[in-house]
Amino acid sequence: MEKRRLGRTGHLSTVAIFGAAAFWDVPQTEADRVLDLVERAGINHVDVAPSYGTAESRLGGWLARNRERLFVGCKTMERTREGAAAELRASLERLQIDSFDLYQIHAVTTMADLEAATGPGGALEAIVEAQRAGLTRFIGITGHGIDAARLYLKALERFDFDTVMFPLNHVQCSDAQFRREAEALLRRCRERDVGTMVIKSIARGSWGERERIYNTWYEPFDTAAEIEEAINFVLSQDVTGLCTAGDIGLLPLVLEACENYTPMAAAEQEALIARGQALTPLFVRD
Repeated sequence: MEKRRLGRTGHLSTVAIFGAAAFWDVPQTEADRVLDLVERAGINHVDVAPSYGTAESRLGGWLARNRERLFVGCKTMERTREGAAAELRASLERLQIDSFDLYQIHAVTTMADLEAATGPGGALEAIVEAQRAGLTRFIGITGHGIDAARLYLKALERFDFDTVMFPLNHVQCSDAQFRREAEALLRRCRERDVGTMVIKSIARGSWGERERIYNTWYEPFDTAAEIEEAINFVLSQDVTGLCTAGDIGLLPLVLEACENYTPMAAAEQEALIARGQALTPLFVRD
């Protein structure tokens, strides 16, 4: 599988980053089966958070055994210094490791979130202290929502984050403003050597009133052809990689698409975005 440099971290991440949200509620035996698949695919970058159900507990022993070859990113949704410090240490204990490669302020979707987390007494203070103490090497920011790219441009003005993680897919890019802001964010990250990671790469849209048949909070594309097309689009952007979907049933298709990634020409990308206009993006404007 192709590897790309995660900005100034210098880490060569596989373009598929294992999204441990897939372990929201699975038994250890099932998690172990999935982790065998992850190992066989050669994935060297893991994304996890305490808000992902049983994920940290399911990963713990495996991470301890494979720590040297893995880049481990974790997150906090806490907004205060004290809350983030406590959550960071609790995650280390559950994951059975001594430190993170990357620790991120998670789920920043509004200016109020950003101000709380980066202001006086906010979570960022705890993460910077953890970095000084050797508990994390790098600091990042993540989140969802229609304003994600615009917010992270503002975030980079407030603090020199090492990485950003935000949603990107061809359906969402049919929103012209979102696309402009995403492209501006990617340009800024390239200028400042900030690592870029994508979530929601295979999002078709919101579930709405439809029955949820996958463990993803968005309705995903679910055929091999659709997933391959969606991933070819995302990886044709100036990004390091993408987090795999939060459903273990979709994981083999996502990994296969990442392993078989083929760059998509500009004209093909435009045609795919145009087709995406027939769908309603996951994030819509009020």
